[in-house]
Amino acid sequence: MDTEDRTPDGPHNWGRWGPDDQLGALNLLTPEAVLRGLAAAREGRVVSLAQPIEGATASGRPARVPHMAGRPLPQHYMAVDGGDQAAGAPPLPGGRRVADDALVLSPHGTTTHMDALCHMWAGERMYNGHPAGRVGSRGASRLGVEHAAARGVLARGVLFDAARHRGAARLGPGDRVGAADLEAMPGARLLAPGDAAVVRTGWPLAWEEDPDLYRGAQPGLDGSAVRWLAARDTAVVVCDNTGVQALGAGGGPVDAPGDDAHLVLLWRHGVPLVEMARLEELGSALAEAGRADFLLAVAPLPVGGGTGSPVNPLAVL
Repeated sequence: MDTEDRTPDGPHNWGRWGPDDQLGALNLLTPEAVLRGLAAAREGRVVSLAQPIEGATASGRPARVPHMAGRPLPQHYMAVDGGDQAAGAPPLPGGRRVADDALVLSPHGTTTHMDALCHMWAGERMYNGHPAGRVGSRGASRLGVEHAAARGVLARGVLFDAARHRGAARLGPGDRVGAADLEAMPGARLLAPGDAAVVRTGWPLAWEEDPDLYRGAQPGLDGSAVRWLAARDTAVVVCDNTGVQALGAGGGPVDAPGDDAHLVLLWRHGVPLVEMARLEELGSALAEAGRADFLLAVAPLPVGGGTGSPVNPLAVL
């Protein structure tokens, strides 16, 4: 597919919000969409959708948290701790003692994170025709995650609990969730332009069974499902696996580029992706309440030129 000098084949959002747009589908978070999200908070119960961040320097602890093979684990160091104080480090004025730490984190594949619009593309142009050469060793001068951070996400979240829909705690390796599956779930009747689609496969539970199982083939959306979500002007897609789409045993996508979730959603339509969410508590709470909607709040860090950011998505029921 030659994309160097033309827009993608098929539906896309390039130029929809002007030639300089760097927000993509977050433009759909209009005041009306935000107020619809606020109205979905009816109980006041708050549920975090984030995996914990466990530093590789904390012995044994990273093994408790799902992460992709080959990705650098978070490095969590103590700059000043209680041992320093006991060894005679001088206190701060007034006799105050302090502990400081430092965190080095590559969010992709290691923790709950949002993919920025500069994270993936095809050919020589990113979303909206921005030149791919704008991403260099110092980060992205176009489409960096700081733009999503400045806008933030406050929207109605609509849960598509694919695992519960199939009567399972989690989907199996390579299971596909298609448009017909989404249409058969209660959330399909709710999803409106500017909403956030949240898809639960239950895949984090596989880590608890066997980390090698988790790192192999994964369940996820197929091409019909990602096109279905894009056609409904979904503002954000949240999933609990590592790539939104189904992955093969080698960790790569099983779909052709035309069906690839990142290319359809991020590149063509400018839809940010939140990956590696933890959705067990949310799924159980909504099932018990007999509803599928809630208020979703996601605030990525304003990392200048970043291809993504760790996030702590909050669901307010």
